[in-house]
Amino acid sequence: MTNAVPFATERAVIRLIVAGGGTGGHTFPALTTVNTLRDQLTVRGIELEVLWIGKADSLEARVAADNDIAFAVVATGKIRRDRNPLKMISRANLSDMCRVPVGVGQAWRAVGRFAPDVVLATGGYVAVPVGLAAWLRRRPLVIHEQTTRVGLANRVLARVADVVALSSESSVALLPRSTRTVVTGNPVRPEIFAGQRDKALAGLGLAGFDPALPTVYVTGGAQGAVQINTVVRELLPWLLVRANVIHQCGKSGIAGLRENASGLDPDVVDRYWLTEFVGAELPDVLALADVVISRSGAGTIAEVTALGKAAVLIPLASSAGGEQAHNARVLAGQGAAVALLGEVSAESLRAALEPLLADPERRSSVAQQARLCGRPDAADCLARVVLSAAG
Repeated sequence: MTNAVPFATERAVIRLIVAGGGTGGHTFPALTTVNTLRDQLTVRGIELEVLWIGKADSLEARVAADNDIAFAVVATGKIRRDRNPLKMISRANLSDMCRVPVGVGQAWRAVGRFAPDVVLATGGYVAVPVGLAAWLRRRPLVIHEQTTRVGLANRVLARVADVVALSSESSVALLPRSTRTVVTGNPVRPEIFAGQRDKALAGLGLAGFDPALPTVYVTGGAQGAVQINTVVRELLPWLLVRANVIHQCGKSGIAGLRENASGLDPDVVDRYWLTEFVGAELPDVLALADVVISRSGAGTIAEVTALGKAAVLIPLASSAGGEQAHNARVLAGQGAAVALLGEVSAESLRAALEPLLADPERRSSVAQQARLCGRPDAADCLARVVLSAAG
C-alpha cells in the first residue's frame, strides 16, 4: 500500500490574492487574515505568497507596503447611492461605471499572471473587478462580509463566490438560499487581546484616576466625531464625578476640548485624559475601560464584543444603508450594548450611562452579553475557510 504524501510536500507554496479596501473596515480584517493564514501555514512548512489588488494611493496600498505585501493596481468605480433612483443617474456615477470593465480587464490579467490558489475579497468597490476576474478565471473565490448587513459589492460577488464568510448569523437570511455561507465573525487584530490595565495607567500617566471609579473610554474613530465630542463635553461635569474618562477626540476637536477642560472643577479634572489619537496603546486603553462610548462600525463592534466590553453606541447617521444603526440595534436587542438612535443629546447619553456607572452588576451583565456575541477566533476561522477553498 502506498503511503499518503503529506500536504506540505505536495504543495510547498499557497498563492493568495487579496482584494478589499477603501476603508479600514475592509482593509484591516484582510490584513489580519493574511497574517493568521501565514502563521497557520508556517507551522506546516508551507509558504504563503500574497498579492494584494487595490486602488492606487489608497489605504490598502499603504497597508500592503507597510507589511511587505506585493501590490497591484486596478481601476475602480464607485456607485453613489440615493433613495431617489433618478438622482443616481449622474455624471460621476456614469463615469465610474465605465471604469468597472477597465478594472475587470486589469484584474483578469493580474489573476492570470499570479495564478492564485484562492482569492479573498473583503468588500469595497475594488473587490468587484477582482472577484469577477477570479470567477472568470475559475479560481476559488471567498468573500467576507464585516457588517450585519451585506454590502453592495459583496451582494454582487455572492452570486459567483465559492463561499461567503459572514460576521453575524443574522446575515445568512439576507443572501439567496443557494449561497454557501459560513459564519466566521469579523477578524480582530491579535494585539487587541494583549492589553494590560496597569500598563495603561503607567504608560499614559493616569495618576489622577480614581481606582474606585469605573473608567469610560470615549472614541469617535481615528478622526474623532463632532457629535460624540459635543455631547461628552456637555456631560463632563456630571460624568467626572462618577467615572474616569479617556477621551480620544481627533485632530479637529482637540483645541476646543482642551479649552473646555481648563474650566473643569479642579477636584475632578485629573480624572480626564484627553488625546487627539490613540495608537499603539489602544489594547491597554481597552483593557482599562469598563465602558466604551463609540460609533458602531463593524470593526468597533468586533473589538468590543470580542473583548466583552459594555458599550454605549452612537451610530453614524450617514453610514451606507444605515449600516451602523443596524449594527447597534442588533447588539442592543441582545442586551449586549446600549444604542442611542436618532437625535443624541447630553441628557440621552446621561440616561444611557447612569445605570452602567452606578450598578456594577448591570455593567457586568451587558459586558457578558457582548462577549457572548463576540468571536475572538474569527481570524482563525476565516483563515481555515480560505485554506479549505484553496484545496
